[in-house]
Amino acid sequence: MENMTTSKLSITRNFFLIMSLLLVIVALIVVAMPNTEKPLLYYTVGEPWLSPQLISPAEIPIKKDPAQLEQERTDALRNDFLPYYSLNSSTGVRQVEAFLDKYTETDDNMSAYAIQLVASIMGEKFNTGIMSQSEYTQLLAEDSTYSFMLVKDKEADRVSISNLYSTKSAYETILNDPRVVKYRTFLQQMNINEFIMSNVSFDQNRSEQARRDIIALVPENTGMMKPGQEIINRGDIVDEQRALMIDSYNDFIMTKAHKDIYSILLTNGSQALFVIILMVSILVYVQMFRRDYVRKPRSLYLILTLLTVFPILNSLLIRIDPRNAYVIPVCLVPIFVRIFLDSRTAFMSHVVLILVCSATVVDKFDYIVIQLLAGIVAICALKEITTRSKTFTTAILITVSYVLMYTVVKYLTNPDLTFDALKHYYFCFVFNGILLLLAYPLMFIVEKLFGFISPITLIELSDTNRGLLRKLSEVAPGTFQHSFMVSNLAGAVATEVNAKPLLVRVGALYHDIGKMVNPAFFTENQHGMNPHTRLTPHESAKIIIGHVKEGVMLAEENGIPDVIRNFIRTHHGKSLARYFYNTYKNAHPDEDVDEAPFRYPGPNPFSLETAILMMCDSVEAASRSLTEYDEESIEKLINNIIDMQVSEGYFQQSPITFRDIDTVKRVLKEKLISIHHPRIKYPELITEEKE
Repeated sequence: MENMTTSKLSITRNFFLIMSLLLVIVALIVVAMPNTEKPLLYYTVGEPWLSPQLISPAEIPIKKDPAQLEQERTDALRNDFLPYYSLNSSTGVRQVEAFLDKYTETDDNMSAYAIQLVASIMGEKFNTGIMSQSEYTQLLAEDSTYSFMLVKDKEADRVSISNLYSTKSAYETILNDPRVVKYRTFLQQMNINEFIMSNVSFDQNRSEQARRDIIALVPENTGMMKPGQEIINRGDIVDEQRALMIDSYNDFIMTKAHKDIYSILLTNGSQALFVIILMVSILVYVQMFRRDYVRKPRSLYLILTLLTVFPILNSLLIRIDPRNAYVIPVCLVPIFVRIFLDSRTAFMSHVVLILVCSATVVDKFDYIVIQLLAGIVAICALKEITTRSKTFTTAILITVSYVLMYTVVKYLTNPDLTFDALKHYYFCFVFNGILLLLAYPLMFIVEKLFGFISPITLIELSDTNRGLLRKLSEVAPGTFQHSFMVSNLAGAVATEVNAKPLLVRVGALYHDIGKMVNPAFFTENQHGMNPHTRLTPHESAKIIIGHVKEGVMLAEENGIPDVIRNFIRTHHGKSLARYFYNTYKNAHPDEDVDEAPFRYPGPNPFSLETAILMMCDSVEAASRSLTEYDEESIEKLINNIIDMQVSEGYFQQSPITFRDIDTVKRVLKEKLISIHHPRIKYPELITEEKE
């Protein structure tokens, strides 16, 4: 009852973990997607329109060509714009008062009159407007007819630069005024120039506002598209007018997407629901057809990680240019799933991936068809990846399939297409193929992150000229020969029952490496002397059983992957060291013998491959004790051993079926008969004796 409760809690915990992970995945994918109702459309002027027919969804203003609009605004500013300058009246009043304060203290009536006259003329100059000498000189040099708007007492009048004074010309006109000519000698004794200063300055704010007002008067649009109006159809040549209409459509979509809260919620909600449905479909598939992946979460994590990373990368590139949809090597997903899991799951994962990515592309039908074919090619080409050249060949085949399928799809809809219209996509396919070559180095990263083992790694581990296998061949040659024989038998069996032949072969090579610690205590390494004769059955059983633990420790110290260590742990399961158990029991017939010291620690085999190894290991070892290697004796031996293992429940945790077990028996029988076939006796040469 307690175990059932624990199991239910574990299932509930896993369910909530997967649901939480699913929500995070959906959020990441949706956030990365272009946040418009529809992807922006790409075109090339003078080339055919390759996307589906485009219809105006509403009244959309047709914007002018940016260069034309900029030229019209420039012309309008050149013809109508006048900068604004402001005249500060208080400056003139202040300077005149300062002049009078300094020079009015005189008893000479004539001098007093002259001072008042100069102050009056100075006020006139200030009231007209005085500009700084440098600015006045610069403007006059650029254009002697330069005009602007002069703001005086909140009123603006158009004036010419020649109507104003500079500080220098104001001083000169005061001294040369006919009314003060007779007082010039007296006035020259005064520092009139000290009180002449600029009271006209450039008004930045009013000038900018005037500039904006003129620009605003230039119309940005050349017309209006009506709802339902055809903008362009597939195959039409994109001319200047259609290009403006497509740009206007893009601007409309962008503006609506950023300003309309309802549109944002509807778009993002639809995207999220679409992704959720697809992600749930892959989970339903795993639950229905690959339930073992649920028991091994790393398999599910690999699938979900790939289905998250690639749509995000695809969306980010599409934001830059919609034509980048074919740059991301999405076929890496079925390649990795095929290598580490199986073909059916690889195809299902690829279908879900391209459907998710299709939500962000313009021409969805073309994208799905082309990517679907490329994924099928990838899965079929990678039945087994055992060499670097296999990756290269697969990349070439996928690239060729991209080019052929894209060309066929496009020419079906528009036979008049030219190479120039398609060349960008061809470059994308070639670049995609180059990126597919990353499958080989990325394979090792996936192995480390998720704990898988690739065929390349298995091939490296099977090299008998290095590492533990070389040491095994030197220290325990009999065990090495036994492991080699078991490897061949197990590989042949795995091929027949649709298991993983390469995996079970490598597992078989390593399953007895623990015997290197005490090689002389194992029959295959003995030469005349048996050290067990000096030991008790308990001591002998401890040494024999200990080779499993020693093997696991050696494998860990030498970095052997856990999936191979599982073969070491399970090749005896929880079976008895029956020879020593029977020996002790026969010597103590009246004693209730405890089986624990004679039983292997396990666990029992929990995969099809580990179950195959257990059967092949036991049969191969027992076959060495046969005195006659005929068909009947070999068949009897195989049936006895495997039937006993089945009856004692060693395969209850593995997915092996009775049909598989019958196949195992048949293959083992065929292989052992061929291995131990009798040889014919060679006749001796008869020679005649000389008389």
